[in-house]
Amino acid sequence: MKTSDVKWLSPRAFRLWRNVGLGGMLPSGLEDEAWRGRSAGRDTAYADLMYSSGLRRREGGTLLLCELPALGRRNNYPGRVGQGVAKRAGYTFYLGHPALQRVEGYRMSTRALAVARARWHGVYGRLPDLRIIQRVSRAGRVQWRSPDGRTGESTLGRLTAAERMLLFVDGEDGLEPAMLWLTESGLPLRYTSWTKVFERASDRCAAAGLDVFATPKMLRHSMALRTLIALHNALDRRLGLTPAERLHYEEVYGQVWLMVKDMLGHRSDQVTRDLYLEPVRGLQLESLLGDDDNPVNAEKIAELAARTGLILDAA
Repeated sequence: MKTSDVKWLSPRAFRLWRNVGLGGMLPSGLEDEAWRGRSAGRDTAYADLMYSSGLRRREGGTLLLCELPALGRRNNYPGRVGQGVAKRAGYTFYLGHPALQRVEGYRMSTRALAVARARWHGVYGRLPDLRIIQRVSRAGRVQWRSPDGRTGESTLGRLTAAERMLLFVDGEDGLEPAMLWLTESGLPLRYTSWTKVFERASDRCAAAGLDVFATPKMLRHSMALRTLIALHNALDRRLGLTPAERLHYEEVYGQVWLMVKDMLGHRSDQVTRDLYLEPVRGLQLESLLGDDDNPVNAEKIAELAARTGLILDAA
């Protein structure tokens, strides 16, 4: 299989890459006592968010704390991508419960420790251009002030990546960045840094003898393919169609492409079809993915990977 041909990761290939490459685990599933990485909580949380939501690198990498959905008891949580960091226009994304749980775990552990260290060393007090959020209105207006007394107002959705890095919140324990992802020193992490994080993770997997790798874009592609398969399979079961009958319902199944188009923020469903049609075309989903309890069954994804040669799977 050529590396350039691979656009998708099966669920088990993703988990292996995440756990070994980012989480410091051994391929056997045991902890690697030689692991010295201190950002595993952050990196695995980001990977889960990307694999679950299908966000672009910049979109997921510039999220503000106030843009995260509140963790509850839902299966999926809606959030909003701002126009200022989206490729074209803002759109709604959806984040699964397990991924949001991991993000919340990062906030309460790795991120909280980074913020505490930065406060202890007085890092935030030395920043010249920070903007302290005073209020975020229901209409999405952000009011802020600077340490020298200047005030300003911006539209949340129009904030650029650079502007987001300047935003801070002032809580009971002091200042902290408004951005979700932070460096070890407690400062906002530039979204472009995730490319190197992913490359190091893939190198670590290769050094461990694993033929798994990932890029942020591959995680986005993988989310879209899983969603397409699950939606097609759900419609097959709901309508009780045979493969022959399915051909007469192209208009109904066309809505699946429109739904995924909206989830990815594509301009048209044709862009979505161009990217994802090949591994889906011609498959008898009702027999290939017929597990009612788990429509995106890992073993069935593996069969799809073997048929197309376009999906990276792990034995």
